[in-house]
Amino acid sequence: MNPVNILLVDDQPAKLLSYEVVLQELGENLIKAQSGREALEHLLRNDIAVILVDVCMPEQDGFELVSMIREHPRYQHTAIIFVSAVMMAEPDRLRGYAAGAVDYVSVPIVPEVLRAKVRVFADLYRKTRELERLNADLEDRVRERTAELEASSNQLRQLNEELEERIDQRTREREEALAQLFEAQKLDTIGQLTGGVAHDFNNLLMAVLGSLNLLKKRLPIDEKSERLIANAIQAAERGAALTQRLLAFARRQELKPHAVDFAELFENIQDLLSKALGPGVDITKDIPPRLPQLLVDSNQLELALLNLFVNARDAMIGGGTIMVSAEEKDVSRHGSLAAGRYVRISVSDTGEGMDEATVTRAAEPFFTTKGPGKGTGLGLSMVHGLAAQSGGILDLSSVKGEGTTVSLWLPVAENVAAAASPEATSQDAAPNLPQALTVLVVDDDSLVSMGTSAMLEDLGHVATEASSAAAALEILGSGGKFDLVITDHAMPGMTGAELARRIIASYPGLPVILASGYVELHEDHGLSDLLRMTKPFTQEQLQIAVHRAVAERATAA
Repeated sequence: MNPVNILLVDDQPAKLLSYEVVLQELGENLIKAQSGREALEHLLRNDIAVILVDVCMPEQDGFELVSMIREHPRYQHTAIIFVSAVMMAEPDRLRGYAAGAVDYVSVPIVPEVLRAKVRVFADLYRKTRELERLNADLEDRVRERTAELEASSNQLRQLNEELEERIDQRTREREEALAQLFEAQKLDTIGQLTGGVAHDFNNLLMAVLGSLNLLKKRLPIDEKSERLIANAIQAAERGAALTQRLLAFARRQELKPHAVDFAELFENIQDLLSKALGPGVDITKDIPPRLPQLLVDSNQLELALLNLFVNARDAMIGGGTIMVSAEEKDVSRHGSLAAGRYVRISVSDTGEGMDEATVTRAAEPFFTTKGPGKGTGLGLSMVHGLAAQSGGILDLSSVKGEGTTVSLWLPVAENVAAAASPEATSQDAAPNLPQALTVLVVDDDSLVSMGTSAMLEDLGHVATEASSAAAALEILGSGGKFDLVITDHAMPGMTGAELARRIIASYPGLPVILASGYVELHEDHGLSDLLRMTKPFTQEQLQIAVHRAVAERATAA
């Protein structure tokens, strides 16, 4: 049995001698040190199995010395026994254990106890070293055997690696496809629910706003009452703006896509963006001068950019830089994008970024990290809906602590002439209307039809209400004479679009206005020129639509 080194540390030579006498019969190598410095020198020169340390020493007490020993990688697991000549309270003992001691011996020393404790730790040290040697031998033999096996099966492993690589590639492709499908299905499901809720909410807002505006006109002038009504109207209008954002996410908003020069559009709104962002935020841009025109609704694109810039500003605590760039991309295959030419518009910030879980949910409606009262969680949802409804996609990449980049892929306007701005075909002026029109109002929601009729009557017209498309056809078929039909789209039984098609076929001279809480005209064959109103609409918007309908009838005649 090879002896191991045992270090005895005490500032009193007599005590060191007594330790030596007690431990001599163990047959181990005893190394003595009278100070912490001397003990550290021995530790650096020798492999020590057990250390005996006096707690009370003048220059450096035992606690400090043990803490220094434990900092050395070689002695992080060495057995250290404290020797104390005084009774130690429990906190002192805990301090010693925290410093790295494994045991305590009190003075006066009982020789048998000290020898037993040192022998245990010395034997443990020997067995540990022996185990390490056995492990090293075993590892050597394992390495040799492994090398032999690897040499004999190199060809097989290479084939397996190639096969695994192909399997991994196919698995990744499948997982990515499934993940994209899941996200698309999830957002589509949320979109359908959101569109339905927005439609019903728009009907309620339609009745509220119409009634409030009429009430405002009829009440006597009273400052307090006027303020209360104005407050209610403002709240209802905010609700209408909220439903428009929901409809944008659900891809149910009414878009008017036309050819848009992005460089010109951004130049026109750059001052507005700077004012919206406030001080401390710099805007830089990299937009090529000869970028192809986009096919998109310019108003909705401006709103989307405003949302992206405000999100970027909020992510940069204390200010920063927002970079907007644009480049043409010819896509043959890019996830859910159809093949074709696109322009990728990217908005990057130098903010705090998002983790992977946040990025995954960022486009969901009402999801926000800004805290209560600081965001609706609809900004990015609206941009996502605009991109999807315009035939593009939204890409989001972010690194926690580095920033975020939102990329909006929009299709190029291939046929600029066909994609001309719809404003170019609008009527310059409406002809004079008759003193009173007879209007058939069709809506399955009695609150909406009542409100619409009230607004028409306030404008001097005569309104007749029908609660369904079938009822409207029955009224028309019974010989009722009308100058105009205003119909809701989403109705049970027969939709407003189907009713409009029946009226156009049976009553060619009768104009129809289609009113809807959201756009869902998949069967829009032959109705592209039909006048439409988006709920909730105001009395002024209703009056304009009526003027246009009668003007188009007069022009056709």
